[in-house]
Amino acid sequence: MSGPLSLGRSARTQRIFTRDDVEALHALTGAPLTSDCVPEALINGLFSYLLGVDLPGQGTNYLKQETRFLAAAALGERLTARVEITRLRPDKHLVDLATVCETADGTRIAEGRALVLARDVAGAFGAEA
Repeated sequence: MSGPLSLGRSARTQRIFTRDDVEALHALTGAPLTSDCVPEALINGLFSYLLGVDLPGQGTNYLKQETRFLAAAALGERLTARVEITRLRPDKHLVDLATVCETADGTRIAEGRALVLARDVAGAFGAEA
């Protein structure tokens, strides 16, 4: 992250999940291998990646995530996940973000919100609040 946080600021990432990704998730969690669709946990992982790496970035503490899954995504399909700042509470170091994941053709497969604590993110709110 560079510079202070601001309303409307966003970050995105793209990923194509494969059968190997699902098998790795199964090995870690025991999650069933039941279909050729991307598991919801992997889609939520895209949001976690963005929050911890890009926006707000390293030092972010996840407080809450709500995700509505609207459609299935097939393995091998390019997914684009995006987070966008919708509210800042500098007094409490809180950041609300909208979360969206879509397929290459624009089909929205997931949407929701995340609440994070950005206290440890250097320069997140400009001067210390």
